[in-house]
Amino acid sequence: MTEPAIVLGANQYGKAEVRVVKVTRDTARHEIEDLNVTSQLRGDFAAAHLAGDNSHVVPTDTQKNTIFAFARDGVGSPEAFLLRLAEHFTGSFDWVTGGRWEAEQFAWQRIPVDGAEHDHAFVRSGKEVRTAVVVADGDDRHVIAGLRELTVLKTTQSGFEGYPKDRYTTLAETSDRILATDVAARWRYGRGDVDYDAVYANVRSLLLEAFAARYSAALQATLFDMGRAVLEAHPEIAEIRFSMPNKHHFVVDLAPFGLENPNEVFFAADRPYGLIEAAVGREGVASPGAAWEGIAGFC
Repeated sequence: MTEPAIVLGANQYGKAEVRVVKVTRDTARHEIEDLNVTSQLRGDFAAAHLAGDNSHVVPTDTQKNTIFAFARDGVGSPEAFLLRLAEHFTGSFDWVTGGRWEAEQFAWQRIPVDGAEHDHAFVRSGKEVRTAVVVADGDDRHVIAGLRELTVLKTTQSGFEGYPKDRYTTLAETSDRILATDVAARWRYGRGDVDYDAVYANVRSLLLEAFAARYSAALQATLFDMGRAVLEAHPEIAEIRFSMPNKHHFVVDLAPFGLENPNEVFFAADRPYGLIEAAVGREGVASPGAAWEGIAGFC
């Protein structure tokens, strides 16, 4: 019996984490855009792997330089910026049939001086990180927006009861606990005529409102409430996926010190932690697998 041949599988390459800071200074009041951009190309690169032939290998340094050059004309929404990059690389090189472009956007706020926002001095915001991915697959363009490190907490109106128990179960049921998580969410657009900045701001608000509004029987139930709120408000969004750790807060036993603890003093444990992941979509709407390739941590 002959052994099967060894063949090249799926592949992509590019320049990862290009830090781009664009300052717009056409007036005395400057604007700042701060991104971390990754470019990866897909296409006919077999000869590079199998024969050392680099005739189709657009250098990763060229990809980096293209990102900087495109930023010169302004960034705008990260989704629109990545779409520009996708069109450039797939339109400029016949053998590049697709790719994956990803961005993280970091927020800056103006420093107040004498009660007024300064024109050109900023402090890095402690808010969440905005994310974006554009996948080009032939003529198809998949746009996935998102955020991560959106840390939220509610001090009551959360519990965890009714779960199965066996000989290894020590967790006590409760109808009143702290619920906290770092929300990482990504949503895929079903069409392209979108004001990405406006939708991002509204989705963020909807996620926060849904987290706070209802009693949480479990983080899973709250996750679904958050996803449903987004899809009900935005028909242009086809699906939304979440990865949310349960940031456990345990009531400290103060009885050895002769003290009561009526759910007021907690130990915030950083690990281990529960990790809840799920997709929320529309019935009958299939999710294109190519859109989610390479996005780790989202089922």
